[in-house]
Amino acid sequence: MNNIVGKTIEVIEEKELREKLGSIAEFTGAVYKIRKMSGFSFVIIRTARNLIQCVLDTSKCSYEELCENACVRIKGMVRKEERARAGFEIDILEVEILSQPAAESPVVINNKEVKASLETKLDYRPVTLRNHKERAVFKIQEGFINGAREFLRNQKFTEIHTPKIVFAGVEGGANMFSLEYFGKEAYLAQSPQAFKQMMVGVYDRVFEVGAVYRAEKHDTARHLNEYMGLDLEMGYINSFYDIMETETAMLQYSMAYLKDNYKEELELLSVSLPVVEEIPAISFQEAKEWIQKEFNREIADFYDFEPEEERLLCQLVKEKTGSEFIFVTHYPTAKRPFYAMEEENNKEVTKSFDLLFRGIEVTTGGQRIHDYHAQVEKMVARGMNPEAFESYLMLHKYGIAPHGGLGMGVERFTMSLLGKNNVREAALFPRDMNRLVP
Repeated sequence: MNNIVGKTIEVIEEKELREKLGSIAEFTGAVYKIRKMSGFSFVIIRTARNLIQCVLDTSKCSYEELCENACVRIKGMVRKEERARAGFEIDILEVEILSQPAAESPVVINNKEVKASLETKLDYRPVTLRNHKERAVFKIQEGFINGAREFLRNQKFTEIHTPKIVFAGVEGGANMFSLEYFGKEAYLAQSPQAFKQMMVGVYDRVFEVGAVYRAEKHDTARHLNEYMGLDLEMGYINSFYDIMETETAMLQYSMAYLKDNYKEELELLSVSLPVVEEIPAISFQEAKEWIQKEFNREIADFYDFEPEEERLLCQLVKEKTGSEFIFVTHYPTAKRPFYAMEEENNKEVTKSFDLLFRGIEVTTGGQRIHDYHAQVEKMVARGMNPEAFESYLMLHKYGIAPHGGLGMGVERFTMSLLGKNNVREAALFPRDMNRLVP
């Protein structure tokens, strides 16, 4: 019988190598680029986060099988070199080739940019993501989520993981993916809305980062059929403004977290992090009238914004206040789901909001109905059968605190943060109307 002793494999990156100046280090990675010079070659090794510049003295040793995308273990002397980006180079002493590619890369990935169409980038996603800039997008996305998670946990939110196979949706049934579930009809969840409301009755404050599915026949630069949602729900609120204040604080924390922990990726992509102080708020009706007045633009949709209106509103807000964010509040009741609470003195509008950032909506939130009779009454008024939502209505029937929450599209937020033109650039393996692989 063998005893297995727990031990992690050490991962050495740029920071650890810099600490080994003047000594021998050993690390693993993939060959990113080989630049052959007279008597030596620069061998750039791609590690999980960095590009490490190594020098191979070809007059003393030659590795004929060394090629791009080969996975290797490098042993070498860490030498100070001011001209190198990292401030050091590795003089290679030994190379162990761990694996070899079976074919050349179909796309050149080791230039500053991957010079290919978005469709080509996505077709060869497992390869093109190896480009230093392409993969930096998702490190920044990771950093934003890590910052949000840390903030929410500090605010006593409990992280939950809700089912993605459901019997019905709370956002409306027309845009749901159906599936056969052991002889029954089921759906992929449009959102964790019902479950996170239920869990407010358990933990008071909850959040989730997980997949969301929308069977919307949109083929635009801002829509995905599967996206990552950052959802939170909080109880014992005084008003829906508490949720807006929480999101403001979360964004402040996350931007600071990115600045402190993802400097290399931010610099690599020339990201300008937004300054998040107080986020201004304007009602939906006021915003519509402001856009109409400033741009002499007739209102075509009295219940929602057109994409161009979101862009124009953000432009006006930035010019007037300097903020790149704007909360739009009090959306029409007709546009919001059945669980949205209405204003007591005006049933035509809801206690809800959207957050717009750099010209696009990234968050939807608001206060929910917590009274059982009020919720059933609204369902009936909308032609819904409350009996079909018996499990959802348990949270109201057996008592739930005044509560509300929000849902953010992480890819769309990342797109806006990084100044990308298409949300697919901010989705790891995007799913849209036309794409199911890779």
